Amino acid sequence: MELPFLESLRVDQSKITGYLLSESAGRGKATFFLRLGFRPENWEVLAAALKAQARSNPVVSIVDSAYGKRYSVDGGIATPDNRQPRPKVRTVWILETGAEAPRLITAHPV
Repeated sequence: MELPFLESLRVDQSKITGYLLSESAGRGKATFFLRLGFRPENWEVLAAALKAQARSNPVVSIVDSAYGKRYSVDGGIATPDNRQPRPKVRTVWILETGAEAPRLITAHPV
């Protein structure tokens, strides 16, 4: 199964710069993504890579929550340093009840 509303995936800048690429908030996740060449000043590069990963791989789990459905997607991501094989990452998206745009919750190495 693929993530619903693939054309409308949403990645907030604050999720990238304030969490995934923040060594104080994201810790190990930030270390992982920074080592791959992603940088806070070019946060859109990581956002695009995470969206592409979600569009190119099937959903591996769906969890119902009080806010909506959470979808997990596992797959490789393109990196600024063109690392091969592509590092495998799990992205987690929430489709809030009544919404039509899945929003990135987190991403981490698998």
